[in-house]
Formats: sequence, structure tokens, C-alpha cells
Amino acid sequence: MPRMLDLSDEVRAEIGDEEADRLLAGDNAPGSYDCTSCRTPGDSEHERTSTVLFVGDETAVLAFAHASCLPSQVVQVTEEQLRGAVRSISGDTVNLEPEKVVPEQAVLGVTSGLVLISGELHPALVVEPTGPIVRPGSTGLGDDFLPLLIEQGFMPVTELSTAPPVQHGWSVLLAMGQLHAVLQPGPNGGQPVAWWQAHQPLQVTEGWRAAANKHQQVLMFAAPVGSIGRQPREDLLRDALDKAAANGKLVGAALPLAGT
Repeated sequence: MPRMLDLSDEVRAEIGDEEADRLLAGDNAPGSYDCTSCRTPGDSEHERTSTVLFVGDETAVLAFAHASCLPSQVVQVTEEQLRGAVRSISGDTVNLEPEKVVPEQAVLGVTSGLVLISGELHPALVVEPTGPIVRPGSTGLGDDFLPLLIEQGFMPVTELSTAPPVQHGWSVLLAMGQLHAVLQPGPNGGQPVAWWQAHQPLQVTEGWRAAANKHQQVLMFAAPVGSIGRQPREDLLRDALDKAAANGKLVGAALPLAGT
């Protein structure tokens, strides 16, 4: 039975047309799967599903994700990370020619929620990458995500007792009640450009939208991979934020609201 699969050109180029066509026809694609992003069940027969190819030095693992969580893409990882992924991802291993491996940036995961600060609810976005973020041009294996944001003006958050300061020039784009993008200043003072853009507009709750319209700003918190996780409830999200702040792994800023 054909699957509702999104299969990007870069994934097709890595696995080949024959394998791609078999996947789309439903021959090799599972009906049900655990999303490689949010780890909740998905069904490729009834909902849009992205094919995500994790590429190591010599092998690759094909995994599946809700299209609303991740776009179809190629993600380069180390062989050690790939062996760990095999234990947690339900997928097929395929052989690849090493020279065909394509470097790929980590994906930014964004979660919305209401955060209580000084007795008042604030709309918040929590950003956590799916892997380490290295400085452009760097060949190191470290994680420069927070230092890069601090250089942009975001402030370290050690506790969530007060709202972080406003980050001028940045904004959160909300349109038709849906979250579309986080915008940053354009080069040389030009038009703002998307720092993060939703693959598909993200739904936010009525309470979140009301708080955003009230404050006319959104608090953005960012943490390195593995610091927050996908929390199903706002109280658990708050606990994870408090822990990341206490561990020195949280930065934040208040971003003006663009749109309604």
C-alpha cells in the first residue's frame, strides 16, 4: 500500500531511485513507526511522514518522523553516534560510498508553552537542536550553540525569576494564529531574515496566543541538545528549563511579536 512519505531530493540521491521508489510504493516502509524526533508513534499510511537518513562514515540508517516534526533530510553523524541511533531508531541500514556523504546542519526543535515568571504567564518558545551546533567553518566536535547565541545578544539564564531582556532586531512571526518563524536582523541592516522557519506553520494554544498579544513579545529560551527534550506538559517543560538554567545550559531573550 502506498505510504504518505515525504522523500527529499537529497535523501533520494543518497539511497538511489530504485530504493526510493520502493519506499514510496510501501514495499520497504513501515506502516507504524516511532518518530525519530518526538519519539511518539506515527503511521505512514494515514499521516504525512518524513524520511530522515542518518549518515555515518560507512553506513547509514533510514528513519521516519512526523512531517510536522522534521522535514525529509540527510543528517551526518559519527559512526559512534550512528551505532547509538541504531539502538533507538527503527530503520534499515544501507551501504553508502563515503565520498557521497553530505554534511548537514542539525535541525532546531521548537516547543511552545506558557512560563510563569513573577506571578504572570508569559508565552515562550524553547529551542533545542537535534545535534551539536558547531561554529561555521569549524571542523571541531564541540557544541557552540549557546556561545553563538550569546554573541548575538542572548543572555545566560541562571534562574527563571525575571523575564530576560528584549533582543531588538529579532522578532517572532505569528500569522493567522500560527507560528511561522523566528526572525533575525538581515545583513547590513537589511530586511529581517528567518533564523528558524517552521516546515509547516505550528499551532499554538489560545492561551499562548492571548498572552503573546497581551505582552506583544515572546520569551525565547535556547539550550544545547539533550538539555530539555520533548516535554508533553508545561509543568514538565518548566522543570526541564529550571534544571538547564541551574546547570548553566540556558540562554534567553524577549523577542517582539510580529503579526497576531
